Amino acid sequence: MIRVAVSGCAGRMGATVVEAVGAAPDMEVACGIDPHGQSGAFPVFASVAEALEGAEFDVLVDFTQPSVVAGNLRAALPAGVDCVVGTTGLSNAVLEELAALAPAGTCLFYAPNFTTGAVLMMEFAKAAAPYFPEAEVMEFHHCNKKDAPSGTAVRTAEIISAARGGRASEAPGRETEIEGAEGARGALVEGVPVHSIRSMGYVASQEVVFGSLGQTLSIRHDSWDRESYMPGVLLGIRSVGERSGLIVGLENFMA
Repeated sequence: MIRVAVSGCAGRMGATVVEAVGAAPDMEVACGIDPHGQSGAFPVFASVAEALEGAEFDVLVDFTQPSVVAGNLRAALPAGVDCVVGTTGLSNAVLEELAALAPAGTCLFYAPNFTTGAVLMMEFAKAAAPYFPEAEVMEFHHCNKKDAPSGTAVRTAEIISAARGGRASEAPGRETEIEGAEGARGALVEGVPVHSIRSMGYVASQEVVFGSLGQTLSIRHDSWDRESYMPGVLLGIRSVGERSGLIVGLENFMA
């Protein structure tokens, strides 16, 4: 039985993780971690440090906020706890620094997106990138998302850039933005324009638009419910015990 601590258990995503873990036959919720949570079916602690003193668990799942996730990992990883992280906003450099804190045999698994559809979208984008000179990423999220662009958008842009060998876009860029409308061409991530939309009505969606002479190719993925993330989260929980070090991306666990 895999004992799981859920950080951010009082949030919407954290509550969904609690429900999914509780329903899985091979794992259990050992405790929750949230300063706004209350103990019930399992104990809830205000911090990871308190949870390490008051409960025993094998895996920490973190769906909190960009401002607190690094601190949570700095407490859990040195204690030898495998971590499954869905909180975005951490740079690759910070992830590597955090992973170095863990003893041998401990895994830090970070996924910018836990849905299988989003992983396939990025794989399709990787396949298309060498054949199209232009590419732009548009991501749509609920109005309460704390970071922009999303981790999925950043990862997608990095994949596109690497797949096309760092070739620069020839489309007009920031130099064409009119006065008072700076940012209209989006943020450049590894040379790929990324546009972030925040609005009620969305959970998480992303579209990648490729352009070439006389043609375009659009690849889009939509998540309408947080339950779409749960198969990927459970896969991560089941897989980290057999891995070590830093692993980025759900595709590493998908057969």
